[in-house]
Amino acid sequence: MAIKSALLVDDSKVARFALSKLLENHDMEVNMAGSAEEALDFLSSHRRPDVIFMDHLMPGMNGMEATKAIKGNPETAGIPIIMCTSRKSPSFMEEAQNFGVYNILTKPPHTEGLGQVLTQLSSDVSKGTLPEPPELLNGTPQAREDEGQVEQIARSAVKTHINNRLHELLSDLFDEQFDHLKRALDESRRKQEGMIEEKFTALEERIRESTLHLRDEVAAEVNLNLGRELTDLRQTLARSNGFTSEHMADLKDHITSVQTIDTEFWQTLQSEAIQQAHEISRQTAEDIAQRTVDLYLARQRSSTSKFYAVGLTISLSIFTVGIAWLSGLFG
Repeated sequence: MAIKSALLVDDSKVARFALSKLLENHDMEVNMAGSAEEALDFLSSHRRPDVIFMDHLMPGMNGMEATKAIKGNPETAGIPIIMCTSRKSPSFMEEAQNFGVYNILTKPPHTEGLGQVLTQLSSDVSKGTLPEPPELLNGTPQAREDEGQVEQIARSAVKTHINNRLHELLSDLFDEQFDHLKRALDESRRKQEGMIEEKFTALEERIRESTLHLRDEVAAEVNLNLGRELTDLRQTLARSNGFTSEHMADLKDHITSVQTIDTEFWQTLQSEAIQQAHEISRQTAEDIAQRTVDLYLARQRSSTSKFYAVGLTISLSIFTVGIAWLSGLFG
């Protein structure tokens, strides 16, 4: 018969997780319980596992007490139990076997040690050489445990119940205190925000009033300084009495000198313009005369002396009129 399922009983999540990974490597179905009481409930309501790995030291009912309870129940007495503990002295192993423990697995478990334990267990199961539970020695099942075992189990159950109830009460007390503290903190935060808002409002009002007074003081100081400067300027003007006769004489001389310079400049410009006009008129007359001569020579054979005289007269008239006009314009 192969070992296919196991129940891990340990109050440490880390220990349960580590051992479950090792067992899964051996293709085993693993169920877990966080206490001996939870393990007993699991055994009474689920399919029996092929082996139980029981932690030695747990709060409430410890591993030895849970082993006695399991071995004391005829329905679960045949399940082999492997005790997980750091103790492995011969005396402890003998005591554990008296309680019905099949073997001991040293914590923390290792692959080699776990493999050896599972190999031995498979061999004993196949050969039918598993040790019989203490209650079933000599083939006579023990109907119930003795008074000492009953009392010890009862104490463990009461201790577990008290611990669970105490845990519930502490949790309720913690929740109540947390809610009370949260309400107190919220109320304190609201009051603090209100006080801060009031202080900011008062500070803003004080700043506004101070700024208003400061603005009035600055305006008064500026008005005073302007008044003083205007008074000084008025006194200066009163002492100077405006433009004096000396100022007027200087201004007249300046205007006269500027006018003289403008007149001389204009006369020079006018003289240069007349000279340029005479030069232009002379060149124009020469051009007209030259053109007339050329025209005469070109048409000499076909033209009469009358037309030549008329052309010459017109040319001379134009030249004379041009000279007269220019003389009148720049004269």
